[in-house]
Amino acid sequence: MTAIVDGSAQDARPPVLEAAHRSRYQDPLWLLSLAMVVIVACLVLPPFFSLVRNSLFELMPDGSAGAFTLDNFARLFSTGQFVQSTINSFVFAFLSTVLAILMGGGLAWIVERTNAPFRDLAYLMTVVSLSIPGVIYVPAWLFFLGPTGPLNDLYRLAGGDGMLFNVSSMTGMVIIEGFAWIPLTFLLFAASFRMANAELEEAARMSGASVFEMMRRVSIPLAAPAAFAAALFIFIRSLQAFDIPKLVGTGAGIKLLTTDIYDSIRSVPPQIGHASAFSVALTVLVAGLLLLYSRLALNASRYATVTGKGYRPRPLALGWARWICGAIVIMNVMVVLALPLLTLLWIAVTPFVRPVRLAAFSSLTWENFATVLSDDRYFELITNTLIVSASAATVTMMLTVVCGWLVARRRVYHTVLDQMIALPMLIPSIVLSVAMMDLALRSPIPLYSTLTIVVIAFVVHYLPFGMRYTFTGALQLHKELEESAGVCGASPLVMLRRVVIPLLMPSIVAGWLFVFLNASRDLSTAIILAGPDTKTIAVAIFDQAINGQFSEVAALGLLWSLMMSVVAMAFYFLMQRRSGNGMSF
Repeated sequence: MTAIVDGSAQDARPPVLEAAHRSRYQDPLWLLSLAMVVIVACLVLPPFFSLVRNSLFELMPDGSAGAFTLDNFARLFSTGQFVQSTINSFVFAFLSTVLAILMGGGLAWIVERTNAPFRDLAYLMTVVSLSIPGVIYVPAWLFFLGPTGPLNDLYRLAGGDGMLFNVSSMTGMVIIEGFAWIPLTFLLFAASFRMANAELEEAARMSGASVFEMMRRVSIPLAAPAAFAAALFIFIRSLQAFDIPKLVGTGAGIKLLTTDIYDSIRSVPPQIGHASAFSVALTVLVAGLLLLYSRLALNASRYATVTGKGYRPRPLALGWARWICGAIVIMNVMVVLALPLLTLLWIAVTPFVRPVRLAAFSSLTWENFATVLSDDRYFELITNTLIVSASAATVTMMLTVVCGWLVARRRVYHTVLDQMIALPMLIPSIVLSVAMMDLALRSPIPLYSTLTIVVIAFVVHYLPFGMRYTFTGALQLHKELEESAGVCGASPLVMLRRVVIPLLMPSIVAGWLFVFLNASRDLSTAIILAGPDTKTIAVAIFDQAINGQFSEVAALGLLWSLMMSVVAMAFYFLMQRRSGNGMSF
């Protein structure tokens, strides 16, 4: 039996799909949405394709892809280096996370939930530390905890033999990394403790519980979701750490996944396929951990304590114990800011590295500062860093302000746009640097070792962070403002320029400052891409530190930190004056 099929009926679309197709093109912003999808796709997808291609295909002498092969992955497991580096990476990340959570989380509880003195110092410490390149902390702690540093020197003066502590060890790496994460851990926990309802803790105290019992049975369980999420976030970032494992671990022969990737690229000839296989393995690990992080965030609502009933956060009165908590605040400020900066100052004003003794004060000199201020090479580094950081922050916020608004208003393609912007979170900085280097070498336009490729890499890396600011800001704007502009005849682009962007300006400024400060101190993303004439401050400090030139590094780091701290504090107080509530990073 032959069926007679009506051709017109066969070509017709189902009514639902036809309606969706018609409504898509009726959206006046569909062309803008499509343009943003294309731009974001051109930025975030090529690094993934580059890594997968280089790891799964032979690399021919002319740079083209050859036959399919799994040799790069087989080589990872044949030498045992991958397994050992993975174990080292997990041990390093886990112990660093524990240290950061204990110190940063404890500090946040003291600042937000008690009446301890000196609490404002914690926020000042956080703002200033965000502007200091993390890489300059490493020479400071290497000296302070090293053989000639104050710790081991005091031990020998007290009659000890040899060294009390060996900084070139896994313990030394963990201590320096854990201290570096205290400010961010403090910020992550502070928001959670600030919003906790004090009635539960007060009820525990009225029932006879001591302060420590109340913390163990009420405060800590309530903070468990925030603690797990923050711990997993810091664990992921520690797994991606590069500067501390390279500068501290190399002397002890300890290799991590990130240092293996860097060494593979820097070997002669560069082992791009091997480095790409390492990068793919590290990216898969990070993707699995981020998936777990998102699952934890979904269940956070079960621990909500702020309801529609009368809610007012109140600090706990600790009595005499408030002075102990005040001392803990001071100790954190000393560990995060005072000790590293004073150590850097000592290194910068001494002609060579020597112990802190009274006899050494007669030889102090400002020569290293004079060299940094008079040498054109350092002026070029500062100029490069400002150009790269300001350009990356500006381009990132220009893209994310449009994308954040389109996603918040659920315009056409909003799901695709949202998921593509989140993709760079999966790529560790050093892995992104490897992928962007390969793309720059293959580009018909000369991009390798230029400031342009460094700016592009920073834009890709910070797109998810810029989106966080603009998307949440757009959610707070009611649609009626935009509808009113539309009724008055404003086109969508005019409405975006004259209504949305001015109202989003606080979020845009905060996001711009966040990207600018972090790009100016970012080492991992720029370390492979920067050439001899396009180095940033962080890359130059790393190169000099790895060659043992600590004195000029210290002077350069202090001057740069002073300049960035002034910028950060100026923005902080400006936004605090405008909003009356301070600015959240």
